[in-house]
Order: sequence, then structure tokens, then C-alpha cells
Amino acid sequence: MTTASRPKSFDVPRGAAGVMECLEHPLRLCLLEIMERGGEHSGSELQAFSGATHDAVSEQLGILRGHGVVGARHDGIFLRYRITERSVFHILANVHEHNTLSDLTDVAPEGLAWSA
Repeated sequence: MTTASRPKSFDVPRGAAGVMECLEHPLRLCLLEIMERGGEHSGSELQAFSGATHDAVSEQLGILRGHGVVGARHDGIFLRYRITERSVFHILANVHEHNTLSDLTDVAPEGLAWSA
């Protein structure tokens, strides 16, 4: 019989669950992939690179920001987005290692045209 101890706080599991939730959507994963490869990007750049609509990119960036996975800073009149949750880099590295990002086009929502 194994003995498990109850966590002192649910903050860590909640935070991890939020990160995992962010990774379950193909467009959010695509946006993170773009930011991982190229650092900061404006919403317009993310839209162009992902091939998604402005509204779709804006909605998904809002979710990523809400979970603290992505941050933004003002650069003149533009917001520039970047990954702020360090664990995302490790998760994406693991995904790359298993070559699963190359299969994203198989599950991409209609109208998305990104390449891994």
C-alpha cells in the first residue's frame, strides 16, 4: 500500500491544469509555437503566421493571458506577446522531441494554414 500526502495547497495543481488547458487547443498551441521560435510578436504577426482570423487569435491570446502563460507589453500602439510561463518551453521541447507538432495540420481547425 502506498501512502500519498495531500498537497498543502491546490495552487500548484491549478496552475498546472491551466497550462495544460492552454495546450489542448490547436490554435493556442500554434501561437505558443510561433512565440517559442521567434520571441515577441504583435497580434498582427501572430495572425499572419498562423493564418487564423484576427478574432480567433485575439480570443486565444486572451485565454493564454488569463492563465498567465503569455504576457504582453506595449510597443507604441501595438501589444507584443511573449511566453511568460517557463514550463511551456519544457513542454514544447518534449512535444518537439516526440515530433507531434508536425502533425498539427491533421487536427487544425478549418481555415488554419500553419506549418510546423
